[in-house]
Amino acid sequence: MMIAEKETPIIESKIIKAADKIFKVAVYGPDNYKAALITHYVYSKDKSLKKHAYEFLRDITADYLDEQELENLLEEQALQYLFPLNDVPFPKPALQQFTFIDLFAGIGGFRLAMQRLGGHCVFSSEWDKEAQKTYYANFGEIPFGDITKEETKKWVPKTFDVLCAGFPCQAFSIAGKRGGFNDTRGTLFFDVATIIQRHKPKAIFLENVKGLMNHDKGRTLSTILNTLREDLNYYVPDPQIMNAKYFGVPQNRERIFIVGFRKDLQINDFQYPEQGNVTKHLKDIVEKKVVNAKYYLSNQYLKTLKEHKARHESKGNGFGYEILDNNGIANAIIVGGMGRERNLVLDFKLKDFTPTTKIKGGINQEGVRRLTPREWARLQGFPDDFRISQVADASAYKQFGNSVAVPAIEATAEKVIEKIQKYLK
Repeated sequence: MMIAEKETPIIESKIIKAADKIFKVAVYGPDNYKAALITHYVYSKDKSLKKHAYEFLRDITADYLDEQELENLLEEQALQYLFPLNDVPFPKPALQQFTFIDLFAGIGGFRLAMQRLGGHCVFSSEWDKEAQKTYYANFGEIPFGDITKEETKKWVPKTFDVLCAGFPCQAFSIAGKRGGFNDTRGTLFFDVATIIQRHKPKAIFLENVKGLMNHDKGRTLSTILNTLREDLNYYVPDPQIMNAKYFGVPQNRERIFIVGFRKDLQINDFQYPEQGNVTKHLKDIVEKKVVNAKYYLSNQYLKTLKEHKARHESKGNGFGYEILDNNGIANAIIVGGMGRERNLVLDFKLKDFTPTTKIKGGINQEGVRRLTPREWARLQGFPDDFRISQVADASAYKQFGNSVAVPAIEATAEKVIEKIQKYLK
């Protein structure tokens, strides 16, 4: 029996009010995979997920709506109220050219690049809760969690065109072995390899730190390539070190890119995009307006940095803070260590030196400040409408420092898609 039409708005109001609590429970609680599946269904309308989406919806709304209320509202309506897509800055492309999955997704750098090329993301996975929050704010989809768990792997769609993964670098125990698939067990690459083995995508695109090239005296990369080429049967050209500074972002960021194609496609050659000229400089991404005083170093901290650098220089070392030239480019933004202090700038626009946070010694009046999270976002090629306000600054720095340089990914992905174009449905 349908509820009276005049009562429907009451139920709508009830679920809207509960939505924030439900979202927090779903994302941060043990039911994360349920919220992930629901948002994957809302985003893609994949019919194979519909039954599970409705079932999980009933589970996570049980404390807020009784069975009759949910039935009268209709599951589809409830899903739209809980996880609306009408305010997502980066929805799926109108013209979908290919499908891909986003592993170790972070905040969606790979996804931005692939969607710009017409890619439709059919699965995402990221274990960090703060990154999940940013990802959802921008794409309307909560990534599944820990990809090492079978509970997560089982939701990967049976077929998709491209596997994307920026997996962490780990050493393998390969002494006395041939360094293949079985020798990757216990590492995160093993989980990537397992998904490739099961689903056999047309192409793969992996990204990692430059150090992977020589990690464990080259054995780590050798094992990865042997696994992809021999055990998984992919054509994998020699990996390439790609620098973001040649792709329209003013950051000296070198990363290793590994691409591969299923051998039955008979793709036997691949050229990475050319790395030509630096076209953007720091002045192109720094804020034109006055930034918050909290980004300016305190007198005490600036004094400490100067003394620290002087001590190292007296020993013949070059370690220390660095103030960037506005006509130059930034050092690679990284998490921890001197990640922020090696990318300081001079900015004299601040006139009110009243501290907005607890600091010792007041704000320095030499104009020395850190780059803001938004400026870090620009250094990675994220557009200004990419949402980062949902998390604290410390988390934002971490997320962008761990992310990929979007334009470099996009330029390489474009070459990959060109190769498999004729095999796309």
